[in-house]
Amino acid sequence: MVHLNRMKSWPWAYDDVINLPLTLYETEPWTPARPLADSRIALVSTAAVHRRDDKRFSLSARDFRRIGTNDRDLIQSHHSGDHDRTGFQQDLNLILPFDRLGELVEAGELGSIGPTHYSFLGGSPPHEMERAARNAAQEMKAEGVDTMLLCPV
Repeated sequence: MVHLNRMKSWPWAYDDVINLPLTLYETEPWTPARPLADSRIALVSTAAVHRRDDKRFSLSARDFRRIGTNDRDLIQSHHSGDHDRTGFQQDLNLILPFDRLGELVEAGELGSIGPTHYSFLGGSPPHEMERAARNAAQEMKAEGVDTMLLCPV
């Protein structure tokens, strides 16, 4: 993994990251959080992880893949050469903590886990992903999900 402080040796990459424009929105919606013990949660990953039989993420992907709570035969089609897949290959919970969430449900600290989770290709411009993000949010709402845990990679 390349850290920002090490990128100074690559001025072209450092400048691109530092000067990346941020998306500004007209409103700032806020919904008060429910207690976790009463919440239904879904995971959203930027690791470009998906089921083996799903379409791979292309370099310009602006869509998402659905992952079921019980899906464990997952692959990753993230394109960055700087991305280390070793941890993911050893333990899926590093990028999609299904087992940890299950433990929280069993302990009564989390209400439930939604049946579907969502994976995007990280590093894509946020303003180009808004449509897909809104579609994923609508699907989560339809499944009764009221809490989302972003699992960035």
